Amino acid sequence: MGGNDPHIHVESKVLHDDAAVRNVLASTFGLAGDLPSLVTTGCGLRVPHAMTSPRPDEVTCLACRQQARREQLRLAEWVERLGRMPGSAISPSQAKQAADRHHDLAEKFAAAEG
Repeated sequence: MGGNDPHIHVESKVLHDDAAVRNVLASTFGLAGDLPSLVTTGCGLRVPHAMTSPRPDEVTCLACRQQARREQLRLAEWVERLGRMPGSAISPSQAKQAADRHHDLAEKFAAAEG
């Protein structure tokens, strides 16, 4: 990355949220670790964490929006399958609600492309 990239990206790991982990550690143990200065994005670049967002309306990198859409659809399929498994920790209705949220986010990333 040359430092002149004006785009807002999406982190490549949707379920990996360092900020959430940091908040849990801080509230549980009073510890606050530093967030990584650079993160890998959906388009494959490494950019400052401040140049990323999980919100579809803020992401301006087309490749990142497309990757985030695919990832949300993959997560929706995964959670739907989890809800159908015998002995699952979540009910089919809970799985459907979670999958619907992932489908909604996927649609928002797709809408932002247009």
